[in-house]
Amino acid sequence: MIGFLRGRLVQKLPPMLVIDVHGVGYEVQAPMSTFYQLEHTQEEVTILTHMHVREDAMLLYGFASESERTLFKTLIKVNGVGAKMALGILSAMSVNEFCGYVDAGDVTALTRIPGVGKKTAERLLIEMRDRLKPIFESGLLSYEPAIDGVGTMGTVSATLSSVQQSACDALMALGYKAPQAEKMIQSVYEEGVSLEELIKRALQGVKL
Repeated sequence: MIGFLRGRLVQKLPPMLVIDVHGVGYEVQAPMSTFYQLEHTQEEVTILTHMHVREDAMLLYGFASESERTLFKTLIKVNGVGAKMALGILSAMSVNEFCGYVDAGDVTALTRIPGVGKKTAERLLIEMRDRLKPIFESGLLSYEPAIDGVGTMGTVSATLSSVQQSACDALMALGYKAPQAEKMIQSVYEEGVSLEELIKRALQGVKL
């Protein structure tokens, strides 16, 4: 298995990163929380990875922190939660926010994540509460409860600019429907804003 990659960041096309490691370009899917910490291409980066093996593919997922990777690996063990949904969760909220919502039993907050319905949210609360406790105790995942007990937590329109379309494509890759993604992007778009910042604003706009 591949535990991490250290190399030159060649391309950022959310949710995909391409990292050149001694002349080999590794395609890595990453949550937006990781993208926000990678400011420039052509710089050397170190990304923690998880290799996900399917019958038809071997996929690499990358993370900026051990807490993110640990939460991702724990999420995909939950029945009905695949890698795509796990990426959506980590893109929509921080590790601390997710743990806070689980700790508080906040079903409503989890149903705001793309692809997460009420039944899936309830399953997440039940299964993750039991799974997270030993992980906290092991030190692989850090969580600081807030004072109040809750964590601080298709195709798109042809009229969109290229950066808006790229942002919409990234949101759809995370599980949002095309009309929803377009609406989210248009509500926060400003001329001159970067792709990563635009996606960040859109995701923050749907958080509680």
